Amino acid sequence: MSTSVSVIIPSYNSARTLNLVLRAVRAQTYAPLEVLVVDDHSTDGSDALAASLGARVLRTPANGGCGAARNLGAAHARGNVLFFLDADVAPRPDAVANAVAALAADPRLGAVCGVEDPVPLIRDSRFEEYRSLQYHYWSISSGGRISFLFPNICAIPAPVFAEIGPFNPHLRQTEEVDYGHRLRQRYELLLSPAVRGRHDHDDRLGVLLRKLFARGRLRVPLYARSRRFARGFETPARAVASLAALGALVSVALPLVLGVPWWLAPGALVATSVACDAGMYRYVLERRGPAFTAYFAAVHYLVNLTIAAAAAVGALQWLCSGAFRRLYDAPESVTVGPA
Repeated sequence: MSTSVSVIIPSYNSARTLNLVLRAVRAQTYAPLEVLVVDDHSTDGSDALAASLGARVLRTPANGGCGAARNLGAAHARGNVLFFLDADVAPRPDAVANAVAALAADPRLGAVCGVEDPVPLIRDSRFEEYRSLQYHYWSISSGGRISFLFPNICAIPAPVFAEIGPFNPHLRQTEEVDYGHRLRQRYELLLSPAVRGRHDHDDRLGVLLRKLFARGRLRVPLYARSRRFARGFETPARAVASLAALGALVSVALPLVLGVPWWLAPGALVATSVACDAGMYRYVLERRGPAFTAYFAAVHYLVNLTIAAAAAVGALQWLCSGAFRRLYDAPESVTVGPA
């Protein structure tokens, strides 16, 4: 007997991409599928669009973010496997089938997460091409066992979700990091290149940098508690790359303070930052050539700078605020049952 699957798509003002995503879900090779779109108080008519394309539409009582929307979808789902999918990620036709097969092959797995393709779902800007390549490379190079969840495209057995409990609805930015931390206390998580999708990434640098700063700052309490790097994206080498990028900026002042030749420290630190993710730069160079790689490197320097600044601010906030240190404490009660 086939394992039944519920595809759960949290959606907020996603009309631009939801059509492509739902058509990709309908093209899946796996059956049976239940498709639930959880509308998080959209104002662009995306709920009506989802209903017109055959999805079962649920509506949150108030705008609560992706975690709360996923919880509502899970509470109403009938499938044995919950396949979470963001409203701007169109899965490849075999994505669900490959995720279900991976879960069936290893009962130790609590989740199977997917890898995003190196080209965006909708190409809006040169910057979006940077983000697609960067995110793809970091994902594909992190394949295997990981320590936090990639909920934009992932499958979790329904009994596992019931055992671990819902996403923390109080976390609007880092609910996936918290959930992965809880999940890996009992199960393993897999990032699989066999589960693929195409993402409509942010197409403006400022938008991404604001998100990265917020998420980086908010992850500090959890990382301070676990006292180790996450397995997956956030490797020690990439942490060094971000710190070196920040150090290069700070070290520009060295000639004024120490009389050191101006180029030595900043140049060495920028070279260190690049060397820490050399495989990514080689990948971009082979795929797009030197001109785009130079643009890519400049943008990624700003990304590294933002990540380091977020960690520094988060560390300072962790030292000064008890409430911030308790950010990932389990809420006293979380109810997500059917309305």
